[in-house]
Amino acid sequence: MQNIPSVKMGIVAVSRDCFPIELSRARLERVVKACAKRKVDVIPCSVVIESEADTVKALVEMRAAGVNAVTIYLGNFGPEAPYTIFAKELGVPFMLCAAAEESAKDLINGRGDAYCGMLNASMNCALRNITPFIPAVPVGLPDDIVNHIVHFTRVARVVNGIRNLKVFAFGPRPQDFFACNAPIKPMYNLGIEVMENSELDLLQLYQGAAKRTKEIDAIAKDMAKELGKGNCFSGKLRELAQFELALLTFFEANLGSRQFGVMANKCWPAFESAFRFVPCFVNSRLSTRGIPVACEVDMYGAISQYMAQCATLLPTTILDINNTVPADLPIKNLQGATRADLFMGFHCGNTPSCCLCSGCSMKYQLIMHRLMEPGREPDITVGTLEGRLRPGPITFFRVQGTADCRLQSYIANGTILDADPRSFGGIGIFGIPNFARFYRHVLLEKHYPHHGAVAFDTAGEVLFDAAKLLGITDVATPKPAGVLYPNENPFA
Repeated sequence: MQNIPSVKMGIVAVSRDCFPIELSRARLERVVKACAKRKVDVIPCSVVIESEADTVKALVEMRAAGVNAVTIYLGNFGPEAPYTIFAKELGVPFMLCAAAEESAKDLINGRGDAYCGMLNASMNCALRNITPFIPAVPVGLPDDIVNHIVHFTRVARVVNGIRNLKVFAFGPRPQDFFACNAPIKPMYNLGIEVMENSELDLLQLYQGAAKRTKEIDAIAKDMAKELGKGNCFSGKLRELAQFELALLTFFEANLGSRQFGVMANKCWPAFESAFRFVPCFVNSRLSTRGIPVACEVDMYGAISQYMAQCATLLPTTILDINNTVPADLPIKNLQGATRADLFMGFHCGNTPSCCLCSGCSMKYQLIMHRLMEPGREPDITVGTLEGRLRPGPITFFRVQGTADCRLQSYIANGTILDADPRSFGGIGIFGIPNFARFYRHVLLEKHYPHHGAVAFDTAGEVLFDAAKLLGITDVATPKPAGVLYPNENPFA
């Protein structure tokens, strides 16, 4: 996949001057060897930070190495001022972790007191207004530290992606879709750049790509190959290919100061009469390549997709939390959920084919067809990629800018169940334990929209830590039975 940051993880040991510096150096060497054994890439700093002069040397070395995330490792108590200056000046996501004592046989010269040092480290970060990532159990032996580095690398990939992201929007949102409102200030607070465009801009881009016939033919051929037997409307492929070419050309030409980008595009109702198709299949193909395209100008939906993509290194989709599951629809395994927790996640046809069961096909948007082409053969409503979502573990996720410009998020791990939804579109049955109460007391209570991003793997742990590191303090997750939400009636 393209459009995802690569993390170059540095690791820097620190030492307080009243402790043996060799203790930190030797412990760092053991961590680096443990990383090599696990094939975890790290760039060790040759400088052990003991003073501010060492801070300057370490900054030069880590910048020269191109480090964009760093592990600060307390081999002993550590000098909190020099290494927090290092973290602030380097300006990349950083993790604080520390060495546990290895043996009862060496608790005189071999005692580092890093458990104590982590307290001062955390306090000094607060004084300097910098936010570290601190693992749940931050003090450990080399293998523990390697586990932390593996996890933090995933977290840093999400954070670096967001801080170097641009959202392209072609709007406005459809009528009565106030749920897709997108206050821009919270995006800027995350470090995201925004470029809003009109639907007419999009039409001109599409028309401008018409003369590039060889490229259009090549894309149409690739579309036909992807669809195989599901190519039910082959006559539409060149128009869809022209649209894909227009979007990609615009994307590559307008990243500007940013390395990565996502799109949130208008897709109905005027779109169909102007473009003569629906764009869902094209959206799915771009998402497959690592460029999420959210429906209905849902900018926060696109951002949520991108975070989920960076967390899993897999394509994502955006779906409606759409409808309940009838009691007479048979399901063998609820994967820890109850029938009340089930829902169908649906969208018209924007989910990548690799995230659908075999036999998916390009069809027409039934709801739009009822509205725009009643009683006629599908034409301008053709272009959806439809099929059943692939069963397996998922994380349902959203980050949202509220109407009063706060940032909030929800994360829920669950499963796409192995059951036939018996309906249309890109659709699947979701089983998320404790979702029924979560829906009522979080999604409704906090005014979340109907769209959610879907990661096709379990990613809750990474997304939670990334959201916190990005400064999103309100991150909601499903509560187990017996644990009440703040406004839940204890007498019900």
